Amino acid sequence: ACTGIENIDEAITLLEQNNWDLVAAINGVIPQENGILQSEYGVETLHGPAYGPSSHSAAASSAPSSSSAFRHVVPSRQIVERQPRMLDFRVEYRDRNVDVVLEDSSSVGDIKHILENELQIPASKMLLKGWKTGDVDDSTVLKSLHLPKNNSLYVLTPDLPPPSSSHSGALQESLNQNFMLIVTHREVQREYNLNFSGSSTIQEVKRNVYDLTSIPVRHQLWEGWPPSATDDSMTLAASGLTFPCHRLTVGRRSSPVQTREQSEEQCTDVHMVSDSDGDDFEDATEFGVDDGEMFGVASSALRKSPMMPENAENEGDALLQFTAEFSSRYGDCHPVYFIGSLEAAFQEAFYGKARDRKLLAIYLHHDESVLTNVFCSQMLCAESIVSYLSQNFITWAWDMTKEANRARFLTMCTRHFGSVVAQTIRTQKTDQFPLFLIIMGKRSSNEVLKKIQGNTTVDELMMRLMAAMEIFSAQQQEDIKDEDEREARENVKREQDEAYRISLEADRAKREAQEREMAEQFRLEQIRKEQEEEREAIRLSLEQSLPPEPKEESTESVSKLRIRTPSGEFFERRFLASSKLQVVFDFVASKGYPWEEYKLLGTFPRRDVTQLDPNKSLLEVKLYPQETLFLEAKE
Repeated sequence: ACTGIENIDEAITLLEQNNWDLVAAINGVIPQENGILQSEYGVETLHGPAYGPSSHSAAASSAPSSSSAFRHVVPSRQIVERQPRMLDFRVEYRDRNVDVVLEDSSSVGDIKHILENELQIPASKMLLKGWKTGDVDDSTVLKSLHLPKNNSLYVLTPDLPPPSSSHSGALQESLNQNFMLIVTHREVQREYNLNFSGSSTIQEVKRNVYDLTSIPVRHQLWEGWPPSATDDSMTLAASGLTFPCHRLTVGRRSSPVQTREQSEEQCTDVHMVSDSDGDDFEDATEFGVDDGEMFGVASSALRKSPMMPENAENEGDALLQFTAEFSSRYGDCHPVYFIGSLEAAFQEAFYGKARDRKLLAIYLHHDESVLTNVFCSQMLCAESIVSYLSQNFITWAWDMTKEANRARFLTMCTRHFGSVVAQTIRTQKTDQFPLFLIIMGKRSSNEVLKKIQGNTTVDELMMRLMAAMEIFSAQQQEDIKDEDEREARENVKREQDEAYRISLEADRAKREAQEREMAEQFRLEQIRKEQEEEREAIRLSLEQSLPPEPKEESTESVSKLRIRTPSGEFFERRFLASSKLQVVFDFVASKGYPWEEYKLLGTFPRRDVTQLDPNKSLLEVKLYPQETLFLEAKE
């Protein structure tokens, strides 16, 4: 809309060349210095700058439909021939500056030929540096680089010997050095450490500071630039900065006092911008009009909502409204107010571990005090104060404007701090507000360390906060030491209790193991006795069931068996030859050698008699008339 460029690839290329800085990309295509706005199909010339309050009245007669700070150029297809665009170059070489003016249809080589005549240096020995798009060659057409009207370049001649002048050598060396700029933002008292090469321009520094501080370049008020730094296109190496570090201070330029006609023009300008779609809209402060002073209305008259509702039942809800109203009046950069009752704030600040405890800062607000607006906007919302409070304090707030809220706070104050502190606050006059109370928690009571009134400065407020922190830190170190000693004693006691508990458990486990072992032995003994009794009963039963031993003079066939035990003992018995083999087994079992556990072996031939059929007779198994057997335990 501003440049008439319809090719999206060309637009993206321009943005990339300017590091996606929209304003820089537009300025590169539409240089404001000569008032020429170019389009793809032709050119249109304006008298005066392309934007600003004074341009609107001039543009109104020629283009009444325009409602933006930038003029929209309508492509004119009736213009066939394109007027040449002139480019200005300031070229630095050692101790000389050469001004070159060329059409944008010229090439980089044309610049070198002009410099060859001016500097008496062969063009083949020159290195032309300072292009924002990087290095280019001699055949590059200037139009393809999308340069602004005014440009700064410098010449390097590495193949030529340095001149005898020490100044030009120092300048050449400075172009390759890095400068550390320590920039102080005056309003917020904050420092920025910025590194720039010597070939960077002053304009580049100002644009970087705009990114950090949000102060537009045209509103920046600088202190600390050397007297020789008169042009923003000048390089840092040539500006006379102190190497390697140089201190600068930047602030926002205050709006000048306007005449009645200027104010009318400006108000017309503001109305015109507000009627637009919102593109390229700037805050009223950019036109020198403050929020609370627009059209002569005082800022206090615009603020109708109270900071805190009267007779609020819940302190947390009251503080939510206080925080929201504070943000709407003074911006989002303010202390983080604790949402909750004063008792809850005490709990949060004082009753944790000693290392986690903080001071309690109570801010008492009063809308009718003449100091309130300045204190809130300039001191309480200063970035250094906000940061320090958030790191070291729990901040709680209360509005003393309404009498009911004032009485409620005095009741809380009497309960927590005593009647003396409550009486001190009760006697405070309206113009002595706002108040800042710094509270430190102690073992027995809460102590008011500092009472800070609103008639102070940022530095004084910071010093008093830091002084309170020193007192608190000393007390905190003692509390930490006492807490560590107490925890050490408790740890020793816990360790002793734990060792005693482990010893008791070990003794109990040992005793239980012994009891289990004794119970197991008793159980095994009982089993063994039962087994022995059972075996003895079986033995006696078998012994009683044996047939009587036949006599030697018996008329029936008798077999005489001699049996050897594993212990080497022998026992003999006579059996009828017609008796079954089972009778022999029963006899051996009656002696304590059951055939389930022992086997009965014959000698000649060696055989396992227990494997034979127990229902056969001794005669059939050839244990007649006599036989020697021996017992052997089964595996």
